[in-house]
Amino acid sequence: MHVVILGNGISGVTAARFIRKLSDHRITVISSESRYFYSRTALMYIYMGQMRLEDTQPYADDFWEKNRIDLLFDHVTSINFIQKSIQFLSKNEISYDKLILAVGSAINTFNWPGQSLNGVSGMYSLQDLQRIDQASNRLDRAVIVGGGLIGIELAEMLSSRNIPVTFLVREKSFWDIVLPEEESRMINQHLIEHGIDLRLETELRSIEDDGQGNVAAVHTSQNERIPCGFVGLTAGVHPNVDWLRDTQLEIQRGILVDEHLRTNLEDVYAIGDCAELRRTDPGRRSIEPVWYTGRMMGEVAAHNVCGAQVSYHPGYWFNSAKFLDIEYQVYGDIPPIIPPELETVCWIHSAGNKSIRLVWRKSDHVLTGVNLLGVRYRQEVVMHWLEHQSTIQQVMSLLDLANFDPEFYPRYEDDVRQLYAVKSGQVIKSASRRSSDAVWHFLKSSENA
Repeated sequence: MHVVILGNGISGVTAARFIRKLSDHRITVISSESRYFYSRTALMYIYMGQMRLEDTQPYADDFWEKNRIDLLFDHVTSINFIQKSIQFLSKNEISYDKLILAVGSAINTFNWPGQSLNGVSGMYSLQDLQRIDQASNRLDRAVIVGGGLIGIELAEMLSSRNIPVTFLVREKSFWDIVLPEEESRMINQHLIEHGIDLRLETELRSIEDDGQGNVAAVHTSQNERIPCGFVGLTAGVHPNVDWLRDTQLEIQRGILVDEHLRTNLEDVYAIGDCAELRRTDPGRRSIEPVWYTGRMMGEVAAHNVCGAQVSYHPGYWFNSAKFLDIEYQVYGDIPPIIPPELETVCWIHSAGNKSIRLVWRKSDHVLTGVNLLGVRYRQEVVMHWLEHQSTIQQVMSLLDLANFDPEFYPRYEDDVRQLYAVKSGQVIKSASRRSSDAVWHFLKSSENA
């Protein structure tokens, strides 16, 4: 059986690796972006000179031949799902028995005048990185459009080369569609302290041509002209499926899949950023363009391609990122506006660069989410609390167990407990020791309970 995987990102490569572990099927992985799989989340570090492209490639070049995974570097122009064949820009054609679509995301654009000028780029692919690098030479100012995680990364990249950055964010506060008010304000201040020219409630209207096809300036919704030589479009991404809409595939925002990641077409699967689940687990979204869900989908699809019946259940929501030098972690459900049925405590360090937020249900006191800025918690401990429906009182007593900051770093769990005591009237003392042995014993004893 010939399994063809279209896309060599984390989801496609994970699928290939697990199909090889589970079977002797012929495997072909196709990409027109890069010959070898690399870590997309490390692109910024290549630009900043902290890594080389080869440093972001976790497998040696001979890994693929040793594991009998064929790599095909070509651009797909069309797929004939009836004949099970794929056509390429090179005019070549291959056939498949089973097909896994792992075609990723495309950047959002909104038909802004001038968006196709030289010096305009997203920040998603290796080709984007090359365009940004080329545009950075002798650059007096850059403008970034869109207030999300990719925008923050691009701002940090450009700032690392001492390029002044103006950041256009249409919301009233940075990423306030995701972050609660306190955390969002903290990131606003952090950006400003790092020299970013943050323009809130400001949208891009057009990009001005210098008369030779290059960026000269942007015009904003505040009727301002900002001279610049580069515009970074980071207003989110969407499934890279527009080129497939005229096929037999059922597509809404993404390619619709069931719990086994099967599409409406026999022997065709979709995984990663391009897949849209018909039914989702509680607390999860139908499309989740993040690294670890792509990896999980790749493994699930591999089992189903190889004849098993494995359902995709990603568990509680988790994500991590970095706002310049503030690390960010979120576990479970943290609404940007806390609804009446939930209660929360949010501790913020006096320096304004660290916060710990816990959210729980009023009805039964069960923990529903944790938000962290500048403080690291152990994923296995927090996930254990969520999965075992731990109460806020239990969590407060074991809060020290979760802290994963390096030894001798300041600890803030007592501050959080004091804040909780003021809010609830309940004084809760620590019942845990800060050690890896204590974590191991806690998790093992809970499994046996």
